[in-house]
Amino acid sequence: MSWIESIQKAINFIEEHLLENITIAQIAQEVNASVFHFQRTFTILTDMSIADYIRRRRLTLAAQELMNTEHKIIDLAYKYGYETPEAFTKAFRKQHYVTPREARKRQGALQSYNRLIIQVSLKGAEPMKYKIVEKEKFQIVGIKRTYNCQDGENTREIPLFWQEVNQNGFDYQLFQLNNGNIHGVLGVCVPNTSQGQKGFIDYWIATDHVGDAEEGLLTMEVPASKWVIFEVHGPMPDAMQNTWKQIYSEWLPSNSYEPAGTAELEVYPNEDAYGPDAYSEIWIPIK
Repeated sequence: MSWIESIQKAINFIEEHLLENITIAQIAQEVNASVFHFQRTFTILTDMSIADYIRRRRLTLAAQELMNTEHKIIDLAYKYGYETPEAFTKAFRKQHYVTPREARKRQGALQSYNRLIIQVSLKGAEPMKYKIVEKEKFQIVGIKRTYNCQDGENTREIPLFWQEVNQNGFDYQLFQLNNGNIHGVLGVCVPNTSQGQKGFIDYWIATDHVGDAEEGLLTMEVPASKWVIFEVHGPMPDAMQNTWKQIYSEWLPSNSYEPAGTAELEVYPNEDAYGPDAYSEIWIPIK
């Protein structure tokens, strides 16, 4: 089963169990995928987390019931997963810009999020430049933080992590330490299996370094792998995001490779990442 087929099967499973207390781990298990790669693929293809999709769909259905039935608001709050009418009203207003009572009186337009259907273009109209290489294990040094993928924490917090690093000059320190074969500062995403539950990742901002780490920095060995390396041309963050989407929506579905499930890299050379001619890379270990 391809990644695209897996995502569509997962959406169908979500819709069938939309009013149940399902977890991302259960959804990923349904399509035989790891929580990390399932959440990552879903977010890349849909521009939202799984938790966001479930919340938006529930509130869409709740709005339809408010408009078309006489069910009490408190009953609908419980039905759609909210512990109190107040919590339901707050979430409802955030999505629809009106309260449940106003919606019932048909005051204002509602925001409807329909069931997703994944459609993929395999025409390859936009060429992708890539190469496949075999690389021995190497060491990275840097700092890391652990994020929960199940509630979308990773998508919210990782950009703030980079902002902090750029502001305090730590990225310059990493460029100075870069003496390995991969030239630049790395954003490294690794599944975390030590949390006692599924769905966590370690995100590193680091560099390829040979030798001991400086005080205060952590080290990690990236295993020997076969890598597909994609060129990314254009200013951040749009160029990087667009390339990730193209990889998952076009390249992976039309090739026999699949992600190996180990560390994935974004490589940023020591140049203006926001300039029109900026160059960077995405490294994905494959099998």
